[in-house]
Amino acid sequence: MNKLEELINELCPNGVEYKKIGDVCDILRGKRLTKKELSDEGKYPVLHGGSSPMGYYNEYNRKANTTVVVNTGNAGSVFFYDKEFWSSDACFSIYPKDCLRDKFIFFFLSSNEHKLKSRIRYGAMPTIDSLAVETIKIPVPPLEVQDEIVKILDNFTLLTAELTAELTARQKQYAFYRDYLLDFSDEDVTKKTPDIDCSNVEYIKLKDVCKIGDGLHSTPIYDNNGSYYFINGNNLENGRITFTENTKRINISQYERYKIELDDATILMSINGTIGKIALYNREPIILGKSVAYFNVNERILKKYLYYLLQTNRSNAYYEKNLTGSTIKNLGLKALREYQIPLPPIDVQKNIIKILDRFDKLNNDMSEGLPAEIEARKKQYEYYRDTLLSFDDKACSQIVKVERES
Repeated sequence: MNKLEELINELCPNGVEYKKIGDVCDILRGKRLTKKELSDEGKYPVLHGGSSPMGYYNEYNRKANTTVVVNTGNAGSVFFYDKEFWSSDACFSIYPKDCLRDKFIFFFLSSNEHKLKSRIRYGAMPTIDSLAVETIKIPVPPLEVQDEIVKILDNFTLLTAELTAELTARQKQYAFYRDYLLDFSDEDVTKKTPDIDCSNVEYIKLKDVCKIGDGLHSTPIYDNNGSYYFINGNNLENGRITFTENTKRINISQYERYKIELDDATILMSINGTIGKIALYNREPIILGKSVAYFNVNERILKKYLYYLLQTNRSNAYYEKNLTGSTIKNLGLKALREYQIPLPPIDVQKNIIKILDRFDKLNNDMSEGLPAEIEARKKQYEYYRDTLLSFDDKACSQIVKVERES
C-alpha cells in the first residue's frame, strides 16, 4: 500500500467534502499602476494579465506562492507565482484559509480553467467577475492528502521543466551551429567541416534567386464552408503552416480570383507584426494575406538551404535594420529583394541541408525527439492532475489508481 492510499484510507475513507471557493478562500483584486510608476529597475514584477510582467515596481502587494486568476483580457487563465509581486486590477489573487494549501488551490483551478473561461463576459474586453471564482466548488481533503497530491504533481511539472530546459539548451546549440555553417565570412572557411568545401561562395541578392511577393492587401469574402484557408503571419509556426478553428476560409471562386502561384519551391515568411517566422509550403489549400511574403526559388538555390538561411541571426539583424512603421512593424519587399546572401554550389547546399535537417528534427519535430516527449509528459501531467483532483468516488478509487500507475 503506497503513502497516498494509506492517507486516504486513514483520513478520508468515505470521501471528501466539497465547498465553494469563496467560503474557504479570500479572493483579492489587485491595484493598477500607471506606466509612469513602472521601472525596469524595480525590484518586484508587476503582473497584469499573464505570466510575464508588464514592468517592475519597488513594492509588492502579494506574497510568494500565490495563485492568480486573470480577470481581464486573457480572462480565466490561472498562474502560480513563487515570489513576491505586485498584482494589478486585472488579476484575482487567491488566498486559502487554514483548510487548504496554496499549491493545491493552484492545481485545482488550473484543472478547471475551462469552467472559469465558460463564465467570461464578452464586451470591449473579455472579463470574469469574482463570483465566477467564488462559486466553483473545490474538494477539501485533509491537509496531509493535499500535501501528497501536490508532491506527486510537482514531480511531473519538475520533469517537464527539466526536459524543456534541455530542449532550450539544444536549440541554442543548434542555432549556434546553424549560424556557423551558414556564415562564410571567415578567412579560413574551407576548414568548417570535412564534408563541406566553402571555398567557392558568391554573394548575390535574393531577387536574383527568388521571385518575392506578398499576399492580398484587401479582404476576401469569407465562407465557413470554403475549402481554402486565408492565412497571415500568425499561421506560420515551427516551419509549418498551421490552421485553427478560427482560421478564415474562402471558397474556390475567391481562391481563383486572388490565388498566387505557389509550388514545391516556395517558402513563406511573416513580414508584418511578428517578423521572420518561416514555413515551408507543401501545397496546402491557402490564399495569402498581406502579412505573408512568399519566396519562389529558382534552380540556383535549394529551397531548404534558403529556409535555414532566412532564420540565422545575420538574417534577423537585417530584418530589424530594415523595419518600417511605428506601432506595427513591417518588413518591405524591396528590402527583402535587396538582401545579400551567401550562395555556395548546389552540392555544398545539399551537405549543409543534410546536417541541419538532423538537428532540426531532434529539436523541433513534434513526432520525434524532445518536443514529442515534452508534449507526452504534459498530457500525462494533465491526466494525472485531473484524476488526482477528482473525489467523486467515496472510496477515492481514482486517486489510488493514479498513484499506483505513477
